[in-house]
Amino acid sequence: MKYKSLNIPDLIVFEPDIHFDDRGFFCEAFNERNFQNIIGKDIKFVQDNYSFSLKNVARGLHYQLPPFSQGKLVTVLQGEVLDFALDLRKSSPHFGKFEKVLLNDKDKNFFWIPEGFAHGFIVLSETALFYYKVTNYYNKELERSVNFKEIIKNTLGEKKLKLSNKDLGAVHFNFAEYFD
Repeated sequence: MKYKSLNIPDLIVFEPDIHFDDRGFFCEAFNERNFQNIIGKDIKFVQDNYSFSLKNVARGLHYQLPPFSQGKLVTVLQGEVLDFALDLRKSSPHFGKFEKVLLNDKDKNFFWIPEGFAHGFIVLSETALFYYKVTNYYNKELERSVNFKEIIKNTLGEKKLKLSNKDLGAVHFNFAEYFD
């Protein structure tokens, strides 16, 4: 499995080795030992989630505060999304910056987003099946959202997106609760 760090070095894109033949393909989607060697620490995933979304749906930017902060390993099983990670770690030289990664069922890449980041995605295909592993359990009381509008506008222009009421009411980045 190949991988590359992004401009924010803690964010990593994993590119699995895909073996095609006349029957289809095979790839190793996750290998704990390899993953931990690349990340450089012991990571334990406790929950797997997936969502189905229609074109132009935006989900996020979501995060959870300690002690329920979540690292996420995300991928797309069907379709294509533009995935975002926003650095909310006050001590980071990349605080307030974001990365975006195109994920789709053709490339089968995975995107590692550690604790301390808000995460979201926008569906570019007609539909998308989005799958992810998380390092901590969901906690409604400690879940937070950052308003996606600033990032969307700077990335996709004035595209009309479908957001949940919760995401529509998310706080502006300047009012978000950050990580130390």
